[in-house]
Amino acid sequence: MLFVMATVKGSGTSTKLSRRESAKATQWRIVKAAYELFCEQGYAATTMAQIAESAGVAVQTVYFVFHSKSALLSRAIDFAVLGESDPEPPQRRPWYRAMAAEPDVGRALRHFVTGASELIRRVTPIEVAAQVASDADPETRRVIELHERWRADDFRAVVEILTATAPLRPEVTAAQATDVLLLFLSSHHYRFLTEERGWSPDVWVDWTVEALAAQLFGSSSP
Repeated sequence: MLFVMATVKGSGTSTKLSRRESAKATQWRIVKAAYELFCEQGYAATTMAQIAESAGVAVQTVYFVFHSKSALLSRAIDFAVLGESDPEPPQRRPWYRAMAAEPDVGRALRHFVTGASELIRRVTPIEVAAQVASDADPETRRVIELHERWRADDFRAVVEILTATAPLRPEVTAAQATDVLLLFLSSHHYRFLTEERGWSPDVWVDWTVEALAAQLFGSSSP
């Protein structure tokens, strides 16, 4: 877990742990407040003072912990990816492990897309808010580019897992397969189909699995 409460009180060690966990809890409140405000009213329109007020801390605390608004944006995107109730990276989630263990590539794709759809749903609002501000703010643009590089690395690893189960179509390279995942599982793609065109998340998952199976492996999904 991200935060572990101290269970023993009275010793010097437990006091240090308690302080450390108190600091972690403060960081958590700030990040959660930033995520909610960025999604609700936009990145550019949200001030550090508003985040501090929502988190119940002094604005100086926000600056002391995160130093800049762009650093807080990066952590807020991490928060969206890791989740709130059980914060873990995707690679440790049951759906990712199921994908890696599945011998059928169609079913492996379904595990992956279904799990990734939950991350995309949480990440989409904050990525949209950040994208709007990125044209006028180089720091925001750098944060977006950094997370996009990390996403590409993660998807490259997914392609390696999938191609250990079934070969890609002869004309498709691993790099192209990574690009296809980046496109099909992007916030922009998800938002367009679910929010603008009215697709349900389940329909989006079914279509995306079918499309990836056909485009990358020349097969249909189960």
